[in-house]
Amino acid sequence: MRKKRVLLLSEGFGAGHTRAAHALSRSLKRLSPHIQTRVFELGSFLNPTIAPWILAAYRITVSARPRFMGMVYRYQYNKSINRISSLALHRIFYTQTLNMIRQLKPDVIVCTHPIPNAVISRLQRLGLHDIPIVTLITDYDAHATWITPEVHSYLISTPEVKTKMLQHSVPLSKIVVTGIPVHPDFWQQHNKEEIRARYGLKDMPTVLMMGGGWGLMNHSKLIEFMTRWRKNIQFIFCLGNNEKARKKLAAEPRLQHEHVHLLGYTHEIDKLMEVSDLLITKPGGITCTEGLVKGIPMLFFAPLPGQEEENCHYFTEHGYGEPIRSLDTVAEWMVRLSQDWEHLRHIRQEHMGNIERFHPTACAEAILNLLGQETHGMYPRPLRNEVRIVDA
Repeated sequence: MRKKRVLLLSEGFGAGHTRAAHALSRSLKRLSPHIQTRVFELGSFLNPTIAPWILAAYRITVSARPRFMGMVYRYQYNKSINRISSLALHRIFYTQTLNMIRQLKPDVIVCTHPIPNAVISRLQRLGLHDIPIVTLITDYDAHATWITPEVHSYLISTPEVKTKMLQHSVPLSKIVVTGIPVHPDFWQQHNKEEIRARYGLKDMPTVLMMGGGWGLMNHSKLIEFMTRWRKNIQFIFCLGNNEKARKKLAAEPRLQHEHVHLLGYTHEIDKLMEVSDLLITKPGGITCTEGLVKGIPMLFFAPLPGQEEENCHYFTEHGYGEPIRSLDTVAEWMVRLSQDWEHLRHIRQEHMGNIERFHPTACAEAILNLLGQETHGMYPRPLRNEVRIVDA
């Protein structure tokens, strides 16, 4: 029997879209032996020479002109990708994307970014294929650029986003609240002693800071302030592929301390979250969801206007994290970790057992239902629950 084929298309404008695609891919293959998956970042795959330049320009624009990006986000909030933009994407990707589809012969196409979503929708609108399109929205908001009439199903994060989708006139029958998928490893409990031994960590209050790839580690004032507590608190800085930032921080005398650890790119964020007591990050949809699954309290640094603001608002409103409004916010948490560490750990474990939210297989099961497939795989442990930030 021919295995069902799932083509997952993303883009590299932030790592979260592609992480979601890979997470869904892994879950699909765990649940069913009759599934084949392929994951591509459409632009990078089809235009490997030009794509890095476009992504670099995007990062520079986001970092240098965040208010402008926020204005664009809000201005376009109720508008789908317009005809001119759609035509431009069509011209850039048309032949190669169509050839990819004809070669791979997928039974369903899942888009985790608006650009491939627009490209595939236009191909379908022109009658060039009739493969079902599933759109996985990877944030806690519903921007209209995700929405096209050709989409068969939308997989979304929360009932709140469902309400926004309905306001965009998306039919109720197309909306499935699944939560955002994360890699199956995040749903496992790991041996903390083994993790600490591997990374040279101690069993003490630990802060994990992520976001090096997008310049968070360039905010030396925040890092200098936090590490004043380095005698009593352990710090892990994940810098991704930002080798320049890693070398710069490594040269700082105050960071040359046994309780300060500078890491490059790693596939083991799930394990680092397991042994950490506080996550400081930009509020990207995937990172926030990964933190949610691990039950780690979160502080959000300088949300970008647009989807990061919306993500931050959702997680703050529901008590899963809070924004860093000033250095006083950081100081409060450093004091709590220093003086009331065991109580904070107890609160985390207590809430992990009390608050249910979403199931790790929901997105994959929605795809398998569309394909008429039964699920045979099992996750290694029961549903994990959420944790709220509460007063100690």
